[in-house]
Amino acid sequence: MIEFYSKARLPSRFGSFEIYVFKNDENKDHAVIVHGDVRGKSDVPVRIHSECLTGDVLGSMRCDCRDQLIESLKYIGSQPYGMLIYMRQEGRGIGLLNKIRAYNLQDQGLDTVEANLEQGLPVDERKYDYAVDVIKYFNIESIQLITNNPEKLKYLEEHGIKITKRIPIIIPPTKFDEFYLETKRERMGHLF
Repeated sequence: MIEFYSKARLPSRFGSFEIYVFKNDENKDHAVIVHGDVRGKSDVPVRIHSECLTGDVLGSMRCDCRDQLIESLKYIGSQPYGMLIYMRQEGRGIGLLNKIRAYNLQDQGLDTVEANLEQGLPVDERKYDYAVDVIKYFNIESIQLITNNPEKLKYLEEHGIKITKRIPIIIPPTKFDEFYLETKRERMGHLF
């Protein structure tokens, strides 16, 4: 369940947006970046992006999160309308503290899946119920989901969101994130 809190104009290098802030029942605030009028529309390009302090803000090259965020905003900004749902669930939902511990384990040779499991944590603890609530809040008829993650597709469809198209995000690997991307593809089933 979400509660609308506030909105404002958000001019950006990717286009003219509005930023909406919602709170969920866990009292976390989440941002929704909207370009154009999405209310009641069909085939709305939507990116569900999970917070990544190290990538999104600090520019870490260990992951492709920042590149996915930027490419999604560029794409959405180039369309008549679209939406990016920025979910506050750092490190696939395990939080920043555990994510940095996972980084340390990755530095010792574990992959991202093994590092979470080594800590007794789930591979991916993210929840997408908030994203479903946001899409319903805007009365969106159907979406074009910008993702490589089959779990997002599955969850949204199982919860009544009509997906008319999957838009992949292809980010060329670097020497820093090549193993990470391979793990996402091989162990988590990501579609590239």
